[in-house]
Amino acid sequence: MLSGRGMIFIGGDNLHIISVLVNNHPGVLSRVVGLFSRRGYNIESLAVGTTEREDISRITLTVEGDDYTVTQVIRQLNKLVDVLTVQNIGARDNVSRELLLVKVGYDSNTRDDIMHIVDTFRAKVIDISMDSLIIELTGDNEKINAFINLINKFDVKELVRTGLVSLERGNKTLKEYEGEL
Repeated sequence: MLSGRGMIFIGGDNLHIISVLVNNHPGVLSRVVGLFSRRGYNIESLAVGTTEREDISRITLTVEGDDYTVTQVIRQLNKLVDVLTVQNIGARDNVSRELLLVKVGYDSNTRDDIMHIVDTFRAKVIDISMDSLIIELTGDNEKINAFINLINKFDVKELVRTGLVSLERGNKTLKEYEGEL
């Protein structure tokens, strides 16, 4: 059992979801993350991937801090080479999700209880062996944490979370904010 490990409670009053569009070049992620570490800010979660264009990547960071501090960090990020645009989309109406993979040991006494939890959360069993299974779940932070809280009562072998990915609701895209502060 993980006994509380793996729990990330994202959603405090000072939590900010920062989306950064960058040129997809080597070293860009290092420069972005380095800006946070040089200033002593902790990144709560980080997700990176290419966008609809192969030459542009999107970095989604969740960080805690007051509005003034986060505004200053955003201004500094906008000055970095290869950064195209930066927005605190946590301050806007958005859709955020994360992915959880968890490997759980089971036996004939626990299998049905585990499957009931999987079904209740609309999770998926994506791999199964004679004595363990791997479960996939996507959802918001509350759903992921609630699932972890229940599944931790069983023989959790491994657990990994992606961190939040997020898009602003509506028609406006992050690229349209380019040049704004």
